[in-house]
Amino acid sequence: MTAELVRGQNHPLDRARVEIRVTAGSPVVAGVALGDEQGRLAGAEAVAHPGAPRRPGIEVPRQAAAEHRIAVDLDALSGDVHRVSVLLALPRGIGAPSTFGSAAAPSVTVTGLDGAGIARYTVTGLGAESAVVAVELYRRQGVWKVRAVGQGYADGLTAMLHDQGLPQAAELGAEIEEVISRGQARAVQAPAVAAGRSERAGAGPAAADPPSPAHPPASDGPPSGPGVAPGTGAKAAAAKPGDVPPAPVGGGPVDYRHPQRRSTTPPPAAQAPTAPAAPAGASAPAGTPAPPDGPALPVAGDAAGWSMEERLYNQVWGMFEDLARSVAAYRSAAGFAESRLEQELDQALSDPRNRLGTAADAARATARDKHAALVAQARAALDRDLAQLAAESAVVEPALPPAFARWDNPVWQGYHAPLERPMALRLGDLRLPEVLDLRIPMLVRLPLERGLWIDSGPDAYAGSAGLDPDRDIARRELGSALTDGPPDEAGLRRLAMETAVAIAARMLAIHPAGDFAVQVIDPGGTAAPALAPLVESGALPAAPVPGAKGVAAVLEGLTRRVDLVQMAVRHRAGDALPPDLDTAEQLLIVHDFPHGFDDRAVTQLRYLADEGPAVGVHLLMVADRAQTREYGPVLDPLWRSLLRITPVPDAHLADPWVGHAWTYEPLLAPKGSQVVRQVLDRVAAARRAS
Repeated sequence: MTAELVRGQNHPLDRARVEIRVTAGSPVVAGVALGDEQGRLAGAEAVAHPGAPRRPGIEVPRQAAAEHRIAVDLDALSGDVHRVSVLLALPRGIGAPSTFGSAAAPSVTVTGLDGAGIARYTVTGLGAESAVVAVELYRRQGVWKVRAVGQGYADGLTAMLHDQGLPQAAELGAEIEEVISRGQARAVQAPAVAAGRSERAGAGPAAADPPSPAHPPASDGPPSGPGVAPGTGAKAAAAKPGDVPPAPVGGGPVDYRHPQRRSTTPPPAAQAPTAPAAPAGASAPAGTPAPPDGPALPVAGDAAGWSMEERLYNQVWGMFEDLARSVAAYRSAAGFAESRLEQELDQALSDPRNRLGTAADAARATARDKHAALVAQARAALDRDLAQLAAESAVVEPALPPAFARWDNPVWQGYHAPLERPMALRLGDLRLPEVLDLRIPMLVRLPLERGLWIDSGPDAYAGSAGLDPDRDIARRELGSALTDGPPDEAGLRRLAMETAVAIAARMLAIHPAGDFAVQVIDPGGTAAPALAPLVESGALPAAPVPGAKGVAAVLEGLTRRVDLVQMAVRHRAGDALPPDLDTAEQLLIVHDFPHGFDDRAVTQLRYLADEGPAVGVHLLMVADRAQTREYGPVLDPLWRSLLRITPVPDAHLADPWVGHAWTYEPLLAPKGSQVVRQVLDRVAAARRAS
């Protein structure tokens, strides 16, 4: 169980080899300072940074990014090292936030090599600081511990290094900044445009990004995880696999490497990207690749990461951020054009003498022509972006592993039980009304930190019908594909349960055999048709017991499991767990809540929602919130703790980064397909063989 630290709190380390995982709201530079007992640094060689990423026992990333992994081997450190300080700094000059106060609070997690969390600290309370000592590992009486520090510096990297006692603080700070400015450690490149290179609209943060609050994976500045690639051509969203995207309006080949995302390895020589044009009077940097003979094609896994799975995960997030940025730039430009049109019309017609006659008509025509030109220019930039995104999606989607893939992906035809747990799960697709054909996978990290709620109420379909024509069209299309017509209330409940079963089947399939189990509460017994694949394959040992008795039995068993595992983790007594306790992660599907629940059962359910995720018990509710009104505000914390998804497309997922309302589409098997049942059969066979 991961310990949540507050500033100044410490926690013991029970192992010598650990990872320090950093998650920030925008690209940050990560480094490590190796200090003596007083925390003083012997010299520049005591600092690991992107320009010198390896020191004895330490390895830090070579680039700025919104997510980092720092490898630490405490046994390999020099004997005079007593403190290992994790340093974070905001890079300059790349459009990123200038202070931590304008970005989402960075979070630092110390984990084992298996990914099991040991301690986590979210560095809150930062304002004008641009550098911070996040945490430190320190040795006291031969025992290593981790302490939450959170010491910020408004004067930046140099001030932080100077406070660490480094004599050459100014020189080292300048060296690190120079490495970043040369592009050797940057997650976001300057949006330079040269002949033969397309400018991906919206990629230049200073050019088009509207002010926006912090976003979970990114913030005001250009994000490093999920970014979106602009493309070329008005019909880019409809690009098919293998299509060559059209050239940008300015002519020349397209560079598919987005400035927001850098590859971990250089592209093949045949696909080397075109070098950006150097400013007048400046010489090209050494090692700049020569212009290619043809356009560089998008590549699956072209993102930072330690494994192909992590690269694809970061690439998908990159596509999400890029699409958000490009559409935000287009909407901002269109809004500016509209306001300018109104101002020019008001100015031209402010004099009553000019409201009639040819002068007034000419003024109106001129203003409307300017408006049309601005909108057309913004749309052309968006179309270029969308074309590149469509081309990237065409190569990324077929390469996704089962945890990230749609049910119609051929990867399921060769499915076999994995040996390791995945890092994320695909819950559905996300899209925006500007491009209905381009869908970005919605990935959530595993293990789930929040439960899921599939809204089976009428609001999931009809609550906002007519407010968004694009969404209504998509809903009708999905309803026609799945039910031969728009789903009624009963159809929504059925689709909601089918969505829950599809998620459960995916969770079972992407975990090693025996590492994941599903339990179901169905007091009314109405979910039997949807549960048939789980029951018939043996993934669900038996149909759920109906009535209050079945509710009580499942909740009692899971509550006992949570209590016992919590005590075992707290006292490091995992070997003392009862032999009959199933230590596999559990997914509890609750159907038709609150039917069959008394006050005790409701309390237990809330307890599982709050305490279960930390010890491997996850909640998936299939319910209509309106049916729980009799409980009043008692259940409000429960609903707020769950991630709401819908069985039909609905624009309900808010994006606080740029203010978009994303349309979520559930991930269901194609109509008539038996892929879910076949996968469950293979899961059951792998369990029997294990």
